[in-house]
Amino acid sequence: LSFNIDVSDSDDDEEEDDDEEETSQKKTKKRTTKESSPARPPSPEIEFDDLEEFVLLPAPQGITIKCKVMRDKRCMDRGSYPTYYLHLDNDKKVFLLAGRKRKKSATSNYLISIDATDLSNLMGTKFTVFDNGLNPDRALRDMSNEQELAAIIYETTVLGFKGLRKMTVIIPGMDDDNKQVPICPRKDNDNILMRYQNRQMDNLIELHNKTPVWNDDTASYVLNFSGRVTQASVKNFQIVHSKDNSYIVMQFGRVADDMFTLDYNYPMCAVQAFAIALSSFDGKLACEMNTRLKRVKSLQSTQDIFIIWKEDEGRCAI
Repeated sequence: LSFNIDVSDSDDDEEEDDDEEETSQKKTKKRTTKESSPARPPSPEIEFDDLEEFVLLPAPQGITIKCKVMRDKRCMDRGSYPTYYLHLDNDKKVFLLAGRKRKKSATSNYLISIDATDLSNLMGTKFTVFDNGLNPDRALRDMSNEQELAAIIYETTVLGFKGLRKMTVIIPGMDDDNKQVPICPRKDNDNILMRYQNRQMDNLIELHNKTPVWNDDTASYVLNFSGRVTQASVKNFQIVHSKDNSYIVMQFGRVADDMFTLDYNYPMCAVQAFAIALSSFDGKLACEMNTRLKRVKSLQSTQDIFIIWKEDEGRCAI
């Protein structure tokens, strides 16, 4: 089942214009009511004793962990950002993670937690977005005891940030026991992002979003989500291995106004997949990037950079 990528869709946390959203929903209804979609395939039964350990472990080889992300906008009435909840997508609907953007932060900063009721809990995950005006190396200098989990880079296309975006994801490689190799930067040039930029790819895995295919019949970009996505959105994407475009490491897409599916495979873990999904909702950085690029004409890179790391004592930061 192929599904459209609606490049006109806007779903950023900072852009909640009712008229725009209503228009987008009308467009979606036109595309989805032509044929009724079958029930999406559920996740296999997954059992674990330690939630914190599970969300940091790579998916078992050969098994797709199928999840759903629910967006709760009720807190927006109090001036806060939406809260996102990650559950296994099956009858048990086991809770995995919750995340929300922090208010009054100089950068786009998210907290991800294994506690659905208390996102201020220190066992959670912070998610910081760096733009070209903030040097990630400087921000990471005091993080010698922490472990990086991933770096996410967005690049603009000819359609700009409102259209299709090119995404690169760098995650730690795997050891002989199929566990992720710890990446603990000790120097400014030793973090995942700098290693990638210097093409020092030992113990790193390079992933990219799969390029949608233009369909003349529907006049839209399409990807095959195998029944897991049912509504068109620019947020719909698939992440594939740089050396195997057919191996889908992760996919994310809309199934209702405030519900999305998120599926991930080996070697990705739940925290990495959830963080990548949350990064796709962040529109504030894109606006800042456009402004900065206009002001600093000599700046050639047009990238949004997301750094993910794991602090000691079980805390994670992104």
